[in-house]
Amino acid sequence: MHLVKMHGLGNDFLIIEDHEAQKITSIKDFAISACDRHFGVGGDGVILILPSQKADIRMRIFNSDGSEAEMCGNGIRCLAKYAYERGLVPDPILTVETEAGIIIPEIILEDEKVKSIRVDMGQPRLESGEIPITLDKERIIQEPIEILGKAFYFTAVSMGNPHAVIFEIPDQWQTYGEAIEKHPLFPRKTNVEFVRCLSSNQAEVKVWERGAGPTLACGTGACAVLVAGALNQKLNRKAEIRLPGGSLTIEWSSKNQHVYMEGPAQEVFHAELSEEVYELWTLHRA
Repeated sequence: MHLVKMHGLGNDFLIIEDHEAQKITSIKDFAISACDRHFGVGGDGVILILPSQKADIRMRIFNSDGSEAEMCGNGIRCLAKYAYERGLVPDPILTVETEAGIIIPEIILEDEKVKSIRVDMGQPRLESGEIPITLDKERIIQEPIEILGKAFYFTAVSMGNPHAVIFEIPDQWQTYGEAIEKHPLFPRKTNVEFVRCLSSNQAEVKVWERGAGPTLACGTGACAVLVAGALNQKLNRKAEIRLPGGSLTIEWSSKNQHVYMEGPAQEVFHAELSEEVYELWTLHRA
C-alpha cells in the first residue's frame, strides 16, 4: 500500500487515495495502527481521498483513536495541495465534499509552486442544536462550566465540527481539555481551544483535539477562536492565530459571514507499507 505523510503546521496526516483505501477492511482499526507513533507511521489522523458526485473530490478523515471527524482545516489544506500537485484536480480552486458540507480551498501559487492554501470554510454555526450542545439556549457565549473543581467560561462554535473556546490557558490545560472533550454537555464530544489574546489582531492558542488529544495545530479550531473572539469583542474579524506549530491567518467576512483560513501544507514523505504490516493493518479486523 502506498501512502503519503503531510502536515499543516505540525498537525500531521497519512493521505491515502481511493484505490488503496478500498483494500482496507476496517478504517478505524487501520487509523489506530497507522497513527501509532511507535509501532506505526505516526500521525494525528488518516485522510482518504475519494470520488464525489457533488464536488471535485471527497475527503474522509479518521482521528488517531479511530473516530471519524466531520472536517479538519489543516487536513483539507494538505488534501488540496496533494490533489493539485498530483493532477487529481486541474484548477487551483477546487471543491471538496466533507461530512460538514462542500468546502472550497484555493491554491495560492508563487513561481508555479504551492505557497499556501486559502480555504473558504463557510459560515460558522452558532446555534446550540447545530454544534451540538445540550443547553436550552440559542447561543452559548461565555457560558460557565465546572471541570475537575475549576470554573471556566466557554463559547461554543461549530465549523462543521464542535468547538469549546475558553479565553484562558491554565497550567494543566491538557488535563482540563480531556475532561471537557467528554463532558455530557457535548453529545458528540468537542474540540477545546484555550486562548490568550495578545492584541485584537493576535491570539495564542493551545489545542485539545477531539479524538487526537493535544495537537500542534487545528485549522477549524483557529477559525472557531477567531469567531468566538469577535463575538466576545476580544479579536477583530481578521487576526493571526498562533498555534504551537505556527500561525494561520483567519478572517470572518462581514459581507457573506464566511470564515476564511490561510496557511501552509507540506509533504513529508511517501512510502510503501511492508507486506507484513499491510496484511496486519488492512486485512485484520481487531
